[in-house]
Amino acid sequence: MRFEPGRLIVHRNVRRGRIGWVRPARVVSDDDRGLLLWIARDTPVANEVTVAGLGMRAMPFAEWIAASYRLAVGRWNGPPLLKFLPTGAAHSVWWFRDARDEFATWYVNLEEPGVRWDDGALAGVDVVDQDLDVLVRPDRSWEWKDEEEFVERLAYPDDYWVADEYAVRAEGKRVIALAEAGEFPFDGTWCDFTPPPDWAVPEALPAGWDRPPVR
Repeated sequence: MRFEPGRLIVHRNVRRGRIGWVRPARVVSDDDRGLLLWIARDTPVANEVTVAGLGMRAMPFAEWIAASYRLAVGRWNGPPLLKFLPTGAAHSVWWFRDARDEFATWYVNLEEPGVRWDDGALAGVDVVDQDLDVLVRPDRSWEWKDEEEFVERLAYPDDYWVADEYAVRAEGKRVIALAEAGEFPFDGTWCDFTPPPDWAVPEALPAGWDRPPVR
């Protein structure tokens, strides 16, 4: 399944069959290397929160798994963002921009390989975010991110969506080696990407954004 460049799809994180977050994105390219997506500033998004409106990071994981949830609609208030999902890989790479819309840093999001779906009017890719991440600076120095959260959640195997801690860390180390060597995609590719001027920011989440997850 390939997506046409320019098509608006939804990139979704799934947690044990529940939608964790939804981000509409434009397809930049989709080829043998993988799927490249663009998320514009102020894009409408949805995030899972408790009934009281609190996100997962606002409380201990033990409280989160005992809570009731809903999906809250908002806007992407971060900088414009490129996301690359390499074919078959257990991670994605994100290109973060600064306030001047210039490349600032890479972010390696460790996740299960995405599963695509296409309902005709709307398509998307569902991933399982494995929480542990790697920040890679322009000079290729790096650091682990969210390691404390990762370790905390691993203590709840009946509720956590990560089954193999060592596989997640091994994937992170594999990508770190690519970054240290300056190999693709850490070789400057797409650091100066500019979206076509006719890619308007969606006014609202597209119909079907909350359809049942495929994983």
